[in-house]
Amino acid sequence: MPTPHYGQPRYRVIADELRERIESGAIPPGTLLPAESVLISEFRAARGTVRKAIAALREEGLAVTEHGRGTYAASHAHNHADQPETRQRKIPADAHLAALFEVEVGTTLVERVTVVRRGEQVDKVIRTYRPGPNDS
Repeated sequence: MPTPHYGQPRYRVIADELRERIESGAIPPGTLLPAESVLISEFRAARGTVRKAIAALREEGLAVTEHGRGTYAASHAHNHADQPETRQRKIPADAHLAALFEVEVGTTLVERVTVVRRGEQVDKVIRTYRPGPNDS
């Protein structure tokens, strides 16, 4: 069992250990990560803690979960994400956004779209909105 790291959340300690195994090649790309039950036993942790650790690895692009098949070390684990592309523009609030922001339809909002790629493929698109200048 890995040495505990005081001051860090337990899930982070587990994620760090699994990350080290993936990056060192102990868990090669495309290989299934140990089952949740194995990780629960190894780290003496709750299921939710192990799931949170695996979720952190997915967010970092080091693991991929396929429903019904399990969680794999990502085949691109050694490659970090390309630089995200971000665009920003002013848009009028539609009915949905106006309701969320509690503003009038047509009020200026700033839409920010960030595209994160892994190689040639789009990994994720993050779309955020905020009140525009001179709007409260």
